[in-house]
Formats: sequence, C-alpha cells, structure tokens
Amino acid sequence: MNIRMKTIIGLMGLQLLTIPSLLFGQDTNPLEGRWDMVIMQDGKELPSWLEIRHSGNHTLVGRFVYAFGSARPIAEVKVTDGTFNFAIPPQWEPGNVDMEFEGRMDGDKLSGTMKYTDGKTYEWKATRAPILAFNKNPKWGRTVKLFNDKDLSGWHAMGENQWVVEDGVLKSPKSGANLVSDEKFKDFKLHIEFKYPKGSNSGIFLRGRYEAQIQDDKGKEPSDVLFGGIYGFLTPNEMVAKNSGDWQSYDITLIGRRVSVVANGVTVINDQIIPGITGGALDSKEGEPGPFLIQGDHGPIEYRNITVTPVID
Repeated sequence: MNIRMKTIIGLMGLQLLTIPSLLFGQDTNPLEGRWDMVIMQDGKELPSWLEIRHSGNHTLVGRFVYAFGSARPIAEVKVTDGTFNFAIPPQWEPGNVDMEFEGRMDGDKLSGTMKYTDGKTYEWKATRAPILAFNKNPKWGRTVKLFNDKDLSGWHAMGENQWVVEDGVLKSPKSGANLVSDEKFKDFKLHIEFKYPKGSNSGIFLRGRYEAQIQDDKGKEPSDVLFGGIYGFLTPNEMVAKNSGDWQSYDITLIGRRVSVVANGVTVINDQIIPGITGGALDSKEGEPGPFLIQGDHGPIEYRNITVTPVID
C-alpha cells in the first residue's frame, strides 16, 4: 500500500472518530426511563407504568401498562414546548378510540392528563421507578406456609368471597374475587402448586405487582402472556404446561427485579429483569414490599402447598 493511500485511509478513520455522536444515537432526554404511575379515575387510584426511551436520532418511543391488560408499545412520544404527548390504541377498553396522554415534567416527577376511550379526561402522576438492588449472596430465612391447608387464615378476598378450602386444597369454583395474602414480602423464593380445568386462567402476582401467568396453554408456542410468562414482559424459553386437570407447580425466585421461574421442574425464565408492574397490579409502589395476589376473577382454579422462603436483610 503506498503512502498516499495510507494517508487517505488514516484521514477517513479520523473523520469517523470525530463524527458527532448524534448520528449514532440522540442525547439522553430527561423524560427517558421507567416511571411508576397512578391514574386518578372515577374516585380510584389505578396503578400504571410508563417507559420512555430513544430510538435512533430523533424519536422517543416507549411502553405503557394500564390498570389491566399487557404492556403496550408507544410508537412515538412527542415533545413540544416543555410538554409531551402520546396515544395508545385500546386493548381491553370499551370503544375503538385511542387513549390520549399529555404530560409535563417537574423535577423528577411527571404529571398530566389522560383522555380515556369514553371521552372523559382524568389526571395522572408518576415518579421515577426505583432501582431495586440485587443481592448475589442472599441469606435465606425460614420457609413458611402461606396456606395452612384448613381455612383462609392469612388471606383476604378483594370483594365478595367465593374461595373455599376442601381436603387441603384452596379452591375458587367460579370467577369471583382475587385473594391477597395478609403478609408482605420483599425478596423471596415461592413454591406454589395449582390445577385448572380446561380453558381456565389464573395468575400469581409477586409483591402484588408482577404476574406469573397460569393458563391452560399446553402445546402452544411460548409467549409472555401465556403459561410460565411474566405477563406482557418476559417469555418462557419453552412451553411446559401439562394437561388441564393435572397438578402443576411454580418455583419462583425474585430478588430485586431479577426473577427466575421453574415451571413443572423446568427452568423457563432464568434470572431476567422485570421492567415494571404488570396489568392488574395492586399498586405501583415498586420500592416497597408487597403481598401475594392470586387471581380468582378469570375462571375456576385450585391451589395447594403454598410456601415462601424470604431473604433476610
């Protein structure tokens, strides 16, 4: 290679090194990150979640979780004169118009309005989601039974109770109220066994915020909204659901945001990060310990052998 060619190549390399970083990705916008939201709707505080991040040079995109349903993509978050807005197509909401959000940043908080699919406008607020520390070498406490095989002691129904205990089995014979543990936990190992009839659906919410899906899905392709998934966020690496009517099990470890799910003896999610709350969460206070919530509003379900081993701080 002659000297002239070496010089040209050298100059090209120098130019590449000095090209503004904007060509490879935009500067971080203060809006970027994950936000724990509360929407004030019809006298209730509905837990929700928002993520904003950049895509390419100029565009902000994201994900949103409403009070029910799975995480939904945001095609674009538009920023104008100190305010931002985005729209979400309906998922399970009534009607066929988008939910429209407007917001403003004040310090490290967000607030704004949501125009719902019914045309009404509601206020919302959000705080930046906390960093949940991961302990590589946790100290495990004593394993405790959350269900005593006899009655509903230690649990309470969210509404009119349909749960019964028969022969050591916790049963919801029909759709009705969800069941919540009185005790709250931070980091833990959970063992739980369950059985559902054909076509039924339930779930176990970790800290009352992150749903591990339980559903009749044998033979289907893995999905984040099917058996073994963390609803709307994490997809199991294989489908290991058994036949309806068979007893099945989850062994779930949650430390900080990192979760592992062993379904029917097979590790289907290994030490993955849960980004935020899932639809149906009790609240969006991610920095606090929370209870277990068992879904009873999606169909008949049975549970037994519910134990938890907490991490000792």
